[in-house]
Amino acid sequence: MARLVPARRAAIAAALAVAVVVPLSPAANAAPPDDRELAAAEQARQGSLMRDTWRSFTAMVAPETGLPADNIEGDLDPASRSAYTSPTNVGAYLWSAIVAEDAGLIGRRELVSRTKKALDSMAKVERHPASGQFYNWYNPATLEKLRVWPDDGSVVHPFLSSVDNAWMAAALMTVRNAVPEARKQAQALLDPMDFAFYYDPAGRSPDVAAGLMRGGFWDEEPPGCSLVGNYPGNGPDVWYTCHNYGNFASETRMISYVAISLGQVPPEHYFVPWRTFPDTCDWNWQEQKPTGEFVDYQGIPVFEGQYTYRGLKFIPTWGGDMFEELMPDMFVPEVKWGKKSWARQHSVYVRGQIEHGLNDAKYGYWGFSPSSNPDGGYREYGVDIMGLDGPGYTSDQERTAVDVGFEGCREAQPLPESYGDGVVTPHAVVLALPYQPRAALTELAKLRRDFDSYGPGGFYDAIAVRSGKVAKRYLALDQGMIMGALGNLRGNDVLRDAFTKGGAERHLRPVMAMEEFNLPAHQ
Repeated sequence: MARLVPARRAAIAAALAVAVVVPLSPAANAAPPDDRELAAAEQARQGSLMRDTWRSFTAMVAPETGLPADNIEGDLDPASRSAYTSPTNVGAYLWSAIVAEDAGLIGRRELVSRTKKALDSMAKVERHPASGQFYNWYNPATLEKLRVWPDDGSVVHPFLSSVDNAWMAAALMTVRNAVPEARKQAQALLDPMDFAFYYDPAGRSPDVAAGLMRGGFWDEEPPGCSLVGNYPGNGPDVWYTCHNYGNFASETRMISYVAISLGQVPPEHYFVPWRTFPDTCDWNWQEQKPTGEFVDYQGIPVFEGQYTYRGLKFIPTWGGDMFEELMPDMFVPEVKWGKKSWARQHSVYVRGQIEHGLNDAKYGYWGFSPSSNPDGGYREYGVDIMGLDGPGYTSDQERTAVDVGFEGCREAQPLPESYGDGVVTPHAVVLALPYQPRAALTELAKLRRDFDSYGPGGFYDAIAVRSGKVAKRYLALDQGMIMGALGNLRGNDVLRDAFTKGGAERHLRPVMAMEEFNLPAHQ
């Protein structure tokens, strides 16, 4: 699929403004707003999703520090801000501010002020000295590294997450190009960040010429499983997670994108994580038996496998959810740089989610991704059969799973006769806009019309579509995905262009251009 031309982008952005403001009539249930409605788009923009979503961020920010909380309740009461935040949340706020200025929601002076204040606060938080990495949880009002969880008083063992630091680094790389007034501050935070601390050269096998990324490490011995070591040999030993990130079609590929772009790991690392795991019984724990073969790229054997669901052929994510598939695409132009890989993948993957919601589980709605649980807390949601993980993420509250077996190794189980209370999240639908725009516009309008799903900060985080329960909460991560996806559509790749200038263009683009997924060019 080619990138959307500017005129097409403008049409989607205009239609979106109408779709989330003007409820569809029952007769229009099967179609997005028509061309006559597009003429009203400019008048509707003042009530647009982007404006309301940005309002949730301004409510989440602690005035003392300029850092966002992890979440806030649906009424945007400042007293309901969470007393914790993460590097990913801060990154989401920074890139959302760039989008807000580009869209005319804030002025340049406000963008610079907000950015500098947040960066100044991040310069004050405690970091791991040898790696320059940020810890996973801080108090956004005091900047304190958390050792006790604010909600329940449980012990926190300070952790340094590779993927959370990757999102923070991606935001800093974007800020330094999009907000030159804050470039020195952003670069000063980015320079010490050494992603080689996570890079296990023998992570896949000693016989493979490049390695994998660890999930993260502790700098104090934690309870449970850990591995003592120090890959770059800089500073004292740390305690690594017992897992590497071994699959590629996941949000964790952002670690690889950042580390390659910064020149901190070899570019051939791009080919080391599995697309699917191989098709032998040694790997029969995965969701289904893939079809594919090994292909050599830069001396790395890559099993180019594919899964199939309802006639669609695709590369599975770990859990079968939307943010794993599309969140890295907000920064890396995967369709443009991977013309024979990601360009064959994203649209088809979205179609699989639509097929599940409308025609398999028959919820009448779609858009499955980790989000707030309408019954309380947070949960992973996805399309089980579209994920690598055998137990999988499920799309309903009842955890209705699918096991299609692994031919010759594991027998299939009967398919579900029905599904329960499906949970959809609006951020998943917004991420899908570039790839299935008509379906996504229709879905957003239906969610707005059929449920109490929209508040002062835009769409609430999740909806259980059969019970009608709504998680009336805003999460910085999920709101950041909405802002990022809409910003690229409206602003002609505003985040992608800022992120890719420099190292990504030099180091990452060439390896992405080499690969051909084992997928049809057209489905």
